[in-house]
Amino acid sequence: MSDTARLAWERRTEWPLTLLALAFLLAYAVSVLYPDLPEPYTVAANVVSTVTWLTFALDYLVRLVLAEHRWTFVRRHPLDLAVLALPVLRPLRALRLVIVLTAIDRRVRGSFRGKAATYVGGSAVFVVFVGALAVLDAERGAPGATITTFGDALWWALTTVTTVGYGDELPVTVTGRLVAAGMMLAGIVLLGVVTASLASWFVEKLEEVRGEEQETQDSLEALVTEVRELRREVRELRADQDR
Repeated sequence: MSDTARLAWERRTEWPLTLLALAFLLAYAVSVLYPDLPEPYTVAANVVSTVTWLTFALDYLVRLVLAEHRWTFVRRHPLDLAVLALPVLRPLRALRLVIVLTAIDRRVRGSFRGKAATYVGGSAVFVVFVGALAVLDAERGAPGATITTFGDALWWALTTVTTVGYGDELPVTVTGRLVAAGMMLAGIVLLGVVTASLASWFVEKLEEVRGEEQETQDSLEALVTEVRELRREVRELRADQDR
């Protein structure tokens, strides 16, 4: 079976799943930020979460069936499988919102740096926000917890993803530490993308300078050739006059 069918399925479901992920993020954020909401709102948030999980599970199974090499698909999409299998990682379903950046990417007509900046900036915002929600959900009410408000969680997520890590606030639960590990890895990846983007910029500038030098050298060689030709013509004219 060709991967064409799987790719076509992913294109058709890209935006519906993105909107569903947005609904999940909203429901998850409301349930975390306002834990004392009336029961109907809590039930609605749980329904959205369950529907999202079932939909993403179905999407994963369909893509797995349509994949040409299924074991290769599983190996290349470990996060998708982990998010479905491990409850602690379910908040990461909201990270599918990064797909929204593909629409922005189509409007970015610049070089690799412009596209990298789009993805890095958008991914960093989503990672920090979702990480803050996840760690607050895990830490709130835990004995000895230092992350008890969304402000604390946001500050912790920002210092963690940037690999600064002041240590003034840290998770004490197993779930919170797993979220922290994911944030650290995300920070390293984002830093690597930024470094690669800067390296690409330097290489591009160096190539531009080399190209300008080559153009200048070619122009000088052409000028020298033209001068030599003029001298030859002048000598021929003088020789004709002497005759």
